[in-house]
Amino acid sequence: MAESLHLTLPDLAATAGLGRQLAAAIRELKPVQLVCYLQGELGAGKTTLVRSLLAELGHPGRVPSPTYTLLEPYELAGFRVLHMDLYRLRDPGEFDDLGVEDELGAGSLLLVEWPDRGGARLPLPDLDCRLAIAEPGRTADVLGLTPLGVGLVGEVARQSTNSTPPVGSGPGAELYRN
Repeated sequence: MAESLHLTLPDLAATAGLGRQLAAAIRELKPVQLVCYLQGELGAGKTTLVRSLLAELGHPGRVPSPTYTLLEPYELAGFRVLHMDLYRLRDPGEFDDLGVEDELGAGSLLLVEWPDRGGARLPLPDLDCRLAIAEPGRTADVLGLTPLGVGLVGEVARQSTNSTPPVGSGPGAELYRN
């Protein structure tokens, strides 16, 4: 059932473009609830992607990295968006203290950076975005793991092929679906 999209993101603007496309796909498909993991080393572009996604959903202000607060909530476009950064968790048991289970439900979008730090306590993802540094830019593998995730990957792929220039355009850029 899984579907994936591999993108070469030659610059910061392309990473932000992927965030905007994910937001547009979310608006198009109107999920009841979404869990998205954002994975990658420090500096891979996880927070950049989230910032552009939130801006596209209507957040007008600054988007701080939740590295120290662990959780930043937003009410946007009819969704309760929960942006989490679990980098500072020392033990997956600390996840229980965040009360995320109480926040999830209809209309919630959970965006989790460093999901491996939450272990099995995190809900399973619909979408898994894996960003990697590939000088001079980044690569992104967007994996749909549920029917909702597969639909979002398909919508992002459709937008990528219809946009001018597409996300991942530029010298040496590649865009393909698996």
